[in-house]
Amino acid sequence: MTIAHPPIEVQWAGGLEFDAGRTDGPKVRIDGDARTATSPFDVLLAAIATCASVDVVTILEKQRTPAQALRVRVEANRVESTPRRLASAVLHFSIAAPGTTIEKATRAVELSVSKYCSVRSSLIADAAVSWTVELRA
Repeated sequence: MTIAHPPIEVQWAGGLEFDAGRTDGPKVRIDGDARTATSPFDVLLAAIATCASVDVVTILEKQRTPAQALRVRVEANRVESTPRRLASAVLHFSIAAPGTTIEKATRAVELSVSKYCSVRSSLIADAAVSWTVELRA
């Protein structure tokens, strides 16, 4: 069984720049050269990190230790041949959530990346995605 996702529209803005988003929603500028806006591949990496972060924030709230700050740095490798797809990524989470423990924060990230993040699950299976967690005061 599948459910329909709202349509996404991409409109060429000139050069290698495009505006993308839901038909009736906000748009994001994407630049194939990454000169004036985020590149398509950067958008993919940001989507993985953002998708996982949404789940982490939600899980920490359910644990009654809400995040006060969360940052993710993504390090990625691409295959050298065309298409230069994602080979692997490491998501480095830095979280400030008073009252939580490193074990609970790590479990929240693990559940998010390995179970709940739909963007991560949409990638091909051999693109390894791992993570680290730093708990900040």
